[in-house]
Amino acid sequence: MAALTADRRTPYRTAEDFEFPVAASTLIYAGALVCINTSNLATKGAVSTTLKCVGVAQATADNSAGVASAIRVQVRRGCFRFANSASTDAIALADVGADCYIVDDQTVAKTNGSASRSVAGKVRDVDADGVWVEI
Repeated sequence: MAALTADRRTPYRTAEDFEFPVAASTLIYAGALVCINTSNLATKGAVSTTLKCVGVAQATADNSAGVASAIRVQVRRGCFRFANSASTDAIALADVGADCYIVDDQTVAKTNGSASRSVAGKVRDVDADGVWVEI
């Protein structure tokens, strides 16, 4: 496409709410980290190096008995609190601003687990209840 030669009405939406087709045999609970897999389908957060975190599920998406893309999951981007990993992989206040990594659909860790985990997002705060992550 060529460069503009006149005004253009550019479509707009906030970068918060999205819907993605869900992978086959997948159950994503409301509140879970949602990722896009290598087949470009939504799945829950898990240990993997190929997932791209896209947000948090706004409602349960149960495609456990369905084929790929049979349903869609509503996802919201923003800053959310998740469970902190344990021991040497726990995230501390000193890690604010750094990437954190997906352990499962509700837990994040300080490290990539020896190159076995995908990025969840940026650490924005840490409190007694968990880690605030911007996705």
